[in-house]
Amino acid sequence: QVQLIESGGGSVQAGGSLRLSCAASGRTVIMYTMGWFRQAPGKGREFVAGISRSGDRMDYADSVKGRYAISRGNTKNTVYLQLHSLIPGDTALYYCAARASDSIPTTPGPWVYWGRGTQVTVAS
Repeated sequence: QVQLIESGGGSVQAGGSLRLSCAASGRTVIMYTMGWFRQAPGKGREFVAGISRSGDRMDYADSVKGRYAISRGNTKNTVYLQLHSLIPGDTALYYCAARASDSIPTTPGPWVYWGRGTQVTVAS
């Protein structure tokens, strides 16, 4: 079993920045593909960004391209999401996800492990 713990959320003004972190614990002998999803009140969970096991491939939702950056940390199975130029529409609960396979699905179903989420709130 793998546990994912997110941190770094908070409240910022529009135009501000945040950095989210996610660390995996438990069965972390292998490397996992890791990703971020978000869910705003009354909406479904949507893909934000993902990074391959080796870190050589990334994928982003069109809505965050050029503003968000995903990266892997030096510690095994740690991932960061840098958020820039935040807008009120980015307000959501941000979830970290992981899976053993090396592809980066943009739907929630194929992802196996999930964190509990960290809240990002952007004020206008």
